[in-house]
Parts: sequence; structure tokens; C-alpha cells
Amino acid sequence: MQTTPFIHRNLPRLLLQARESVMGHTRPSLREHGLSDQQWRVLRVLGEHAHDSAGVETGRVAKEAFLLGPSLTGVLTRMARDGLIDRQRCPQDARRTVVRATALGLAKVQALSRSIEAHYAWMEGQLGKTAMQDLYALLDQVIALEGDGPAQVPEASKPHEPTRKKKAAP
Repeated sequence: MQTTPFIHRNLPRLLLQARESVMGHTRPSLREHGLSDQQWRVLRVLGEHAHDSAGVETGRVAKEAFLLGPSLTGVLTRMARDGLIDRQRCPQDARRTVVRATALGLAKVQALSRSIEAHYAWMEGQLGKTAMQDLYALLDQVIALEGDGPAQVPEASKPHEPTRKKKAAP
């Protein structure tokens, strides 16, 4: 059997390797706070939506934290048990559940955000501000290109050099 040679590097593997490299710095801090990666992703989402007093629907949390529904259910159960979140039925639709971070959950977000932001600042110092902005912009473009992101890349995330636009199909 003849194998087909690949021309391009394995992008999914490189993205996973980059994620694991970054998380290798973050995980010890998460463990110090008694959090799993998944719990952190949920708290990060809830922290980003802390201004929303109505809470965040679990479907949105699942989407933004990249967790499947059954996994999210278990994660939320443990987080509620540990006092990190509150769950309630949605007042407008009792079939839906909304969650919000508790004061304890938000305190963990605040504490962890300091060390995570310090690590990002270190990365920016090593790579340079422009390269870091370009990295964010390229990732935003890949996400949008593959159809899982916003229709338009945020202006602040666009790379500094012009990029080629994909030609429309004939």
C-alpha cells in the first residue's frame, strides 16, 4: 500500500501541542485552586459574563467552554457542590438552566487571572507585541475560515500585513 505524502505540517497536532505548552504553565495554578481544566474553562466563561445578572444559559456555557452537554452536567454538579457556581431554572423558560459564578468562583477567577495574564505578558515580551497580536489575528482567521467563529474577524485582531483573500468558487 502506497502512502500519500503530506505537504503541510499537521496543523491540528501543532495547535494541540501549543495548547498543552500554554496549559503546562496554567495547570499547576489551577490545581492549587482545586480546579480541573474543564472547571476553569467554565469559570472563565462565567467570569467574562459576570456582569450579566440573569446568568448564562448552560448551552452557551457549553459552547464557549468547549464542553459537550453530558460532560458539562457533571462539571456543573461538582462546581455547585464546591460552592463555585449557582444553578437556577431560567425565569423565561423553565426547560433551560442558567448558571452564574458565586463570590468564591469569581474570587478564583480574579486570583487565577493575575497569574495567567502575567504569563501572557511574559509570552508577549518573548514574542513581541506585534507577533502576539498577529498570533491572535491568525487564530481568529482560522476559526472564521473554518466556519466556527464570527463572520468577521474583529478589527483589533487583524494582522498588520495584508493577507490574501480566499477566491470565490467559480
